Amino acid sequence: MENKGQRILIIDDDTQIRRFLRVALTSHGYLVKDAKTGGEGLEAAVMFSPDLVVLDLGLPDLDGLDVMRQLREWSKVPIIILSVKEQENDKIAALDFGADDYVTKPFGMGELLARIRAAMRHIVGVEEQPVLHFDDVTFDLLHRRVTRDNHEIKLTLTEFEIVKNLAINAGKVMTHSFLLRTVWGPSYEKEVQYLRVYIGQIRRKLERDPSRPRHIITEPGVGYRLL
Repeated sequence: MENKGQRILIIDDDTQIRRFLRVALTSHGYLVKDAKTGGEGLEAAVMFSPDLVVLDLGLPDLDGLDVMRQLREWSKVPIIILSVKEQENDKIAALDFGADDYVTKPFGMGELLARIRAAMRHIVGVEEQPVLHFDDVTFDLLHRRVTRDNHEIKLTLTEFEIVKNLAINAGKVMTHSFLLRTVWGPSYEKEVQYLRVYIGQIRRKLERDPSRPRHIITEPGVGYRLL
């Protein structure tokens, strides 16, 4: 199978979800290990050496954010957060602390598999490539050029910094606070409307149909991702 040998660690206290994910992911060729507490999950991360972690935020012993912080102290393994809608602040915090993506419960297996594939692609080192291709759009990071169908798109310095951060993290959700802090500085972290205006300007230049964007996708209440 195409996924044979890729290891996925599931950290979730819900027995039914663990069983469902274990069966479904195994059937798609992944090697799967699961843990029901944060402590067990951290130990398994050391022993199992996963290629990706699926992490529930609501664990019985440790906060899911604490588990992720501890993982990020020594590992860059992709982490997909499982969350419920009521945990939006925790979800945003998790993304800011280095989670690669999130899936809201209840979720479909097709959606989760797509997110897993995107996160796995990201670890091959897209951020080290000077030229990134997204269908009809190309980002030349070294020469600070953006083209669509080989026609150059003129972006301001600020617009380019936004799309650069989205491009080198392709497929990942970039939170409002991360983009505002990275592009403008810490004092702008709450200026979400400011970012929305710039995203609108970029879409008008980058997208064929700005009202139905293909590349810069809105994650409501959280941020944006580039596909």
